[in-house]
Order: sequence, then C-alpha cells, then structure tokens
Amino acid sequence: MIGCIIQARMGSSRLPKKVMKKIDNDYTVLDYVIQQIKSSENIEKIIVATTILEQDNVIYDYLCSQKYEVFRGSSEDVLDRFYQCAKKFSIDTVVRITADNPLIDPKIIDTAITEYKNGKYDLVTNTLKRTFPFGTEVEVFSFKILEKSWQNAKKPSEREHVTPFIWNKQNDFNIKNFEYKKNISHLRYTVDRIEDLELVKEIIKNIKTRPILLENILKLYENKSKIFEINKNIEHDGYQKSLKRDEEYLKSNKKMETI
Repeated sequence: MIGCIIQARMGSSRLPKKVMKKIDNDYTVLDYVIQQIKSSENIEKIIVATTILEQDNVIYDYLCSQKYEVFRGSSEDVLDRFYQCAKKFSIDTVVRITADNPLIDPKIIDTAITEYKNGKYDLVTNTLKRTFPFGTEVEVFSFKILEKSWQNAKKPSEREHVTPFIWNKQNDFNIKNFEYKKNISHLRYTVDRIEDLELVKEIIKNIKTRPILLENILKLYENKSKIFEINKNIEHDGYQKSLKRDEEYLKSNKKMETI
C-alpha cells in the first residue's frame, strides 16, 4: 500500500497552532494539505500523524470529526512516530508530507512516486538539491528503509526530521533527487511565519481552480509578483536548529566516553 503520512502538531515556536489556522472562511491549513493530497493519483491512504501531547488533542478531535485517519505518537521522536504509524496501517511505500505545506502539488507527489516505482531507489525526494519552491517538499521511501532508520538513527536531527539518516552518504542509501526544469526555489509558500500564512491566503484568493498546482502559482507570480513580496524577508531555518542539537549530542557522548 502507498500511504501518505502527514506530520502535524500545534506546538510550532514561530507560528503556534499554525496547522489549525483558517486560510479562508471554511478551511484550515491542515484541511488544504489533505485536500491537495487527495488529488494524487497514486496515494491509497492518507494518515495525519500528530503527537500524544494534550495540546494536540484539538488536531485529533478535529480529524476524528471529519472522519480522517489519525495516529498519535512521540512529540520529539518524529522518526518513531512515522515508523509506528506506518507499521499500524501496514504501509509498504511511505510518502512523507508536512502539515505546513497547504499548497503541496499532487502532481509533484505523483512524480516522486513514479520515480520511486520506476527506479531501484531507497528514497526519492525534491529537497536535497532545491529547485522547487519551499512548500512543495515530498519524500518517498519504503517501510523497510524506514525501519532500518528507526533501528539505527541516533542523532537528534535524525530522529526529529525522519530522513536525515537516509540522506547521510556514509550510510550508503540509493537516493534520487528530482528537479524542476529551472531553479524556482526563491519562491516560498510553506507556512512557518505569519507572513507565510498571509501569502498563502492571497494565493488562494487569486486562484480559483482546485487543486492548486505549481503551474497555477507560477502564472500568478508572472501576473502579480508583488503578492510574493509578503514573506520575502523570511528565512528557512528549522533544520539548522536540529544540527545545533546534534553538536550538543556529540559533545555529550564524547564526555561520556572519557568518564
């Protein structure tokens, strides 16, 4: 089974409760993520993986009320959350999406899945060499590789971000990074700050077709580029914080070795 696991939580430090914030009169950020993914031609099941923290009860209760599949797991060890979720739902091929990407393009998802199915890859992604906009990230990998990562990953970044253990060249995985025909990674419509949310609201107001595809957004950019200046000063920094925690983890281990 090809299953999409969407990681979602309320506890973002930069924009708290962002996944449950309304984008329009009817739908939240998380609603848009799910609806966009539903247009994928390949995904057979969609599960939102949230945490067991009390603050995430609102996500769980909302998803249950909407009859969506939901799983609860570790708040810190996201790799474990993914592994336990995939195991519970018997997912063979995992598609990883984050809940802060309400304009994830189902065609990009299907491209990743097709590349994965047609090649002998451990992981297919569009994130390692960025040519796509921020907000279109997708990763596809097998349950077998997820399990291997779950068994062996030790660093904080490897546990928090799910796939860095696979990215690590020393671990010798076969990875395919697919690219857009030109570099448009200067565009950013992931939701990490209030400015990002305002941009997404404007994009949605100006594009009436559903699902919203990359080609629709590029056309809007061509005609109304001023809209995209809303979040032009925002930097993407989440992974860097995890790398700093890795440094602390490695220093701590070295100290333990000398005792």
